[in-house]
Amino acid sequence: MRKKCICIILSVGSIIQPNFVNCQTNVTHDNYLDNLPKQLKLVEKSPHKYLMTAEYFSKNIYGDLLNKTKITGEYTRGLDSGYVSWNNVFITHTINLSELYQERVKQDYMENIKYIPSLHMIKESFFESFPESQDNIYSRNLIWDMMAIEGYAWNHLDSLNLNQTYIIPEIHGAFEMANIGTYNHAKVELTWIGISKMNNKLCAIIEYRALDNKLELNIKGLKSKGNELYWGKTWVSLENKQIEFAEMFSYTAQEMEIQGLPNKIIVCTKRVLNVNKIQ
Repeated sequence: MRKKCICIILSVGSIIQPNFVNCQTNVTHDNYLDNLPKQLKLVEKSPHKYLMTAEYFSKNIYGDLLNKTKITGEYTRGLDSGYVSWNNVFITHTINLSELYQERVKQDYMENIKYIPSLHMIKESFFESFPESQDNIYSRNLIWDMMAIEGYAWNHLDSLNLNQTYIIPEIHGAFEMANIGTYNHAKVELTWIGISKMNNKLCAIIEYRALDNKLELNIKGLKSKGNELYWGKTWVSLENKQIEFAEMFSYTAQEMEIQGLPNKIIVCTKRVLNVNKIQ
């Protein structure tokens, strides 16, 4: 029981509502280091796919590994009517840092799941088909993390100036996470830090960080309370606004009350997440 419960430490990042615009635009701008294109629109003429990979390393306060978890999933955008989907979501665990992961377990409830990204993704009703297994929280994180990455990449480009920090005004305070707990942002900061190439596309690099967040969980067999900081970068195409690559890192410290254990424990979790465009 102990090994299983410690694996589910949550690191949810931010949940926001991206502003999805699907129309073609002609981007003409001579000096990208002066300003980003103000009228850049998301163009998705056909479906395109990403592979998200997230690893969670759970340790005690002395840095000794308790376990690690890896989840992968294929995310498809550009479907009809603004829908997105997930396929081939696998989760695997191990309790040894140097050992290979155990056999991957496919999360069948995630196969071909389709939705239009919105704030409905933080409602309990959206997850009614999810099993009660504790691993499904990692699947929820795939959905929530992708929403955050897309929102930070798309919603505020017209407010960003090179190397100047922008605080997102509408993201602060606590919200409910689909009836499993609460998450509380102090603030989320964005910075346009430069121009680079990714997948042979000219891209703006958008850095984000949220360094003072509180979270509480209350799920079957586990209660926890703690704090999280997360940060990352996203490469946004200046041709069609599509995400070419994204990365996210987080660190969470929680006091956990686990059913079957006599005392509370402190667990610290490092997460490393990458989003690679594969189609």
